[in-house]
Amino acid sequence: MTNHHFIPPFRRALARHHPSAFLLAAQLISLVLYALLEGSTSGRAVISAFGGLVLALVIWVVTRSPAVNWVAWVLAIPAFTLSLASALTDLPMLVVAAALLEAALYFYTVASLIAYMMADSRVTTDELYAAASTFTLLAWGFAFLYQACQAVFPGSFVGGLHPDQAHTFLELLFVSFTNITATGFGDIMAVSSPARILVILEQFTGVAYVTMVISRLIGMTIGQSKHKGK
Repeated sequence: MTNHHFIPPFRRALARHHPSAFLLAAQLISLVLYALLEGSTSGRAVISAFGGLVLALVIWVVTRSPAVNWVAWVLAIPAFTLSLASALTDLPMLVVAAALLEAALYFYTVASLIAYMMADSRVTTDELYAAASTFTLLAWGFAFLYQACQAVFPGSFVGGLHPDQAHTFLELLFVSFTNITATGFGDIMAVSSPARILVILEQFTGVAYVTMVISRLIGMTIGQSKHKGK
């Protein structure tokens, strides 16, 4: 069989059995786009457009879970529209509305993926991808909450390269990743009460996710390996 005939079925099988892998890859690519393009208005528009692809993958993943699909659509469509509009206009209220809707969609997807991973006692490869995707979705969701908090309460976060300016989404995403692991190390700190409450919630959520979900998946994986070895 030639590569020409082999690749399309392989890609179809990968897409059918591992949708969470595509979502994880898109999130990692978006990190590169943030690093390269976030500094300009046109760059933010490109990032928002790519965010539409990420949202489409989010909905695709939700449809593979036990969750209610229409909830994801209700959140995703206005979230993408407002995100693109806020990237082009920088209006604070659009930023807040878009950030809150995207956070809600990401947290809904987190709940959907957790339900998907906890639905059986057998760990599949896609569930391992889903575990990684869920972790990044949590970080993104809280980063959107930080963005909304910063817009409503200016000066909620201090530090970084430009402490006198509002922090970019990439900087807030950095804050989110440092706190979801409960390490809290970084050059940007939450100083307002709403921001600190969000940080506390994220640290608690991160520890709970690792303790309850990741440990369960590891335990089931070890159990499966022992069963195969008999």
